[in-house]
Amino acid sequence: MYNLYQIPEASTELGWDVGLPLILAVVLFALAVPIWVALGFAAIGLLVMTEVLPLTLFGEALFSGIDTFALIAIPLFILTGDVLVRSGLSGKLLDLAEATMGSLRSGFGTSTVLGCGFFACISGSDAAGAAAVGRITYSRLVEVGYPKPYACALVASGACTGILIPPSIAYIIIGLVLGISASTLFLAAAVPGVMIMVSIMLTNVVLNRARGYERSGIRFYFRRWLRAVWDGKFALMIPFIILGGIYTGVFTPTEAAAVAVVTTMAIGLLQGTLKLEDFPKMLESSAKVNGVIVPIIAFALPLAQTLAALEVPQTFVQAITGATDNPVLIILMMLGVFIAAGCVMETTPNIVILSPIMLPLAQEIGMNEIHFCIFMVTSLGVGFITPPLGLNLFVLSGLTGESVLAIARQAVPYVGSMLIVVLLLAFVPALSTWAL
Repeated sequence: MYNLYQIPEASTELGWDVGLPLILAVVLFALAVPIWVALGFAAIGLLVMTEVLPLTLFGEALFSGIDTFALIAIPLFILTGDVLVRSGLSGKLLDLAEATMGSLRSGFGTSTVLGCGFFACISGSDAAGAAAVGRITYSRLVEVGYPKPYACALVASGACTGILIPPSIAYIIIGLVLGISASTLFLAAAVPGVMIMVSIMLTNVVLNRARGYERSGIRFYFRRWLRAVWDGKFALMIPFIILGGIYTGVFTPTEAAAVAVVTTMAIGLLQGTLKLEDFPKMLESSAKVNGVIVPIIAFALPLAQTLAALEVPQTFVQAITGATDNPVLIILMMLGVFIAAGCVMETTPNIVILSPIMLPLAQEIGMNEIHFCIFMVTSLGVGFITPPLGLNLFVLSGLTGESVLAIARQAVPYVGSMLIVVLLLAFVPALSTWAL
């Protein structure tokens, strides 16, 4: 297991030899240079200018950091989500969600959010959920009465559950970086993830009642619901296999992801919704997504290790606690950092860079590592829809052609409701640590 804290203490003082490489990374980010390139330049610059660790560490850490069994789960979960969409099983999950929630006045909107939650239980990715669910539900949302920008904001918000409801790629990565079992994090994240999903549903219900968007509403029939459950039985098998296997100890998260891929492919082939000629496209699509995530992890790990050797986390903690020792202010400061970071950058580099720096600060005010992980990942999730730079806003804009700013304005109430849940998680540790 790669552990950032198994590093000898360094006596290097922080100065321009540390600041310049980090400023360079920020400049490269602003110039839209690929994230992994910027992180690589920053790591090499720190090693050369500070000489805190030998430069040969860079090449070694680059490969040893990603040579871990836990990371195999990431491409497997991505592939599972892609197979789910191409085989039509995602549509079955949405049909079940509509049969469950469709009788409400805001039924289809609420069903869409529930469908995002179902998809999150399988794909573990928010961007994948935003694209997949948005492609299926956007036209129908507009048809039942939602304005186009609001429909986009609703899907973008619901898709935030992709990194919040287990299994989640974000929890696999933060577990890898901090040396925590992904299974433990999955169990701890179950209640917070559902709380976020319910908060988005309730926000849609309130807004729909106030503005009169959705005029549909079908009577709930238990027989219809049972039929939807039966039709979606194979789709429902996948989250049961993943979560059931992990929580009962039958599978590790990586093994569960492998079983899910094989099961989903087998169902698609047996039902005739998936053909052998679909496999190259699925593999190519999943490889492209994985090709974005893994290089970021590879180049961020040596940077994080160098920062740890330079005692940047300790210096950061001393600076903050020297300014204030009020836990409330420190939690609010961390929340602001996480949301701002989530707006402008993917979850992966945020976790690898920020978690080793912020964890000592969180522990200084009494947070344990599980509570911190849940708080951090959930806060980053809020950043995905925070105007004007939230990632999911751009995904839905690209999918539908709607203006990012128009979608962002409609997303503001959802940001507010998610923030309420995040603050509850921050100040009520039992919501995250109940399973410990």
